[in-house]
Amino acid sequence: MTTHDPNPEWLMTFLAVARLGRYTAAAQVLGVNHSTVSRRIAALESAMGGHVLIRAAGGWATTPLGQRAMAVAERIELEMRSLVEVDQPGLAGLVRIAAPDAFTALYAVPALAPLQAANPGLSFELLSATQRVRQNRSGVDIEVAVGRPDVRKALATPVLEYSLALFASEAYLAEHGEPRTIAEMSGHRLNYYIESALQIDELDLAVDELPPTLPSMRSTGVFAHLAATVAGAGVGLMPDFLAAREPSLVRVLADEYDHPIAYWAVTREESLRNPAVAAAFRSLIEYEPAPAEGV
Repeated sequence: MTTHDPNPEWLMTFLAVARLGRYTAAAQVLGVNHSTVSRRIAALESAMGGHVLIRAAGGWATTPLGQRAMAVAERIELEMRSLVEVDQPGLAGLVRIAAPDAFTALYAVPALAPLQAANPGLSFELLSATQRVRQNRSGVDIEVAVGRPDVRKALATPVLEYSLALFASEAYLAEHGEPRTIAEMSGHRLNYYIESALQIDELDLAVDELPPTLPSMRSTGVFAHLAATVAGAGVGLMPDFLAAREPSLVRVLADEYDHPIAYWAVTREESLRNPAVAAAFRSLIEYEPAPAEGV
């Protein structure tokens, strides 16, 4: 091998950057520092005679030359994986998934558990995130978004339809009375997201349908909305599938207020070439949870 031949280590480093979109994320996965990643990418580009990566919104994207390098790198990755498949059959590796709290706890975990049980070498990192999908999210293989995302060169599929609805505890309603119209919500506290922290249009639209309410307990996490509502701190605006798990809650204004919405799973084309990511994505979109009991 001459000093100008591409080194497999450079190719594997490039593959990590291409999939994750950032040098820092690739460095973390590979267990090296940022400068090592940068040096290996520079060496690969020198060997190939051109740029394999180009800066894009939110991270790095592959050039046409980079697509050629990726095809070779993926073949090397596949061959390396085959070396251990005799002793460790099945899928292996780490899959990172960013998703809202309620989806992660009540949907993603039961959907992925059978896949992990069948593949001892497979692991997951589940990151809490209720935000817009980005074209090049750092360090994430699959994202779950609220509402239909606008992405390019990625697969986006609806995985769970639900409704944002209004709920209150029986104790709260006994003390404060039950609102009979949307307008009467102005006399109640609303447990929901912090308005300034919301980044999702669909979640903004849900509260826009309601009048201004009394000073209330707001949070960036939906489980805090649930806890506040159970504790009698006000009326909660939350997913119906989440409230259905708490027997002390009663749905209010069911005929007047209902905001249908859906979770969408998104993964980039590069990530789908990883068999573990593809299997996890398929598990999420094919999972059918047991019907929640009505409240």
